[in-house]
Amino acid sequence: MSKALFLDRDGVLNVLRPNDYVKCPAELELLPGVAEAVALCRPHFDFIFVATNQQGIGKGLMTEDDLEAVHAKLLAAVPGIDAVYFCPRLERENSFMRKPNIGMALQARRGYPGLKLKESVMVGDSMTDMLFGRRAGMTTVLVGDNSRCDRQQPWLVDLRFGTLLDFAQSL
Repeated sequence: MSKALFLDRDGVLNVLRPNDYVKCPAELELLPGVAEAVALCRPHFDFIFVATNQQGIGKGLMTEDDLEAVHAKLLAAVPGIDAVYFCPRLERENSFMRKPNIGMALQARRGYPGLKLKESVMVGDSMTDMLFGRRAGMTTVLVGDNSRCDRQQPWLVDLRFGTLLDFAQSL
């Protein structure tokens, strides 16, 4: 059986754009140490995936082609990521593919037979990410300064780190 590291994108790999979306490659700004963090994680996981909600598509602010260009830039800058899963649906649609629902985790399991979600880890910066990981049976890692998650649903968080690099250095 294989284990995977699931990473949220915005706020974990790249700078979060408050009340906005990364709509084109020029707007993608990686957080410091992200490439090093993924390289440090690589020996500990069979697969590394990005799982990201991208409702900017559903809002008509960008196209799937725009998002593919953003992800192409991400993959070129951060070697070691095996696949990127995304959900373009609006939050109000409550799509099974949209975090906190586990559609993207199941999609990864279908694409990578032998993937064991219970041996996998979800790293994110929001309650949605933590709930996604918990529902899929993964260990959850909260990065960044999201004390709201700690106050509202502390049982969703297994581990806390300042950044993805901090987590990777702890492995």
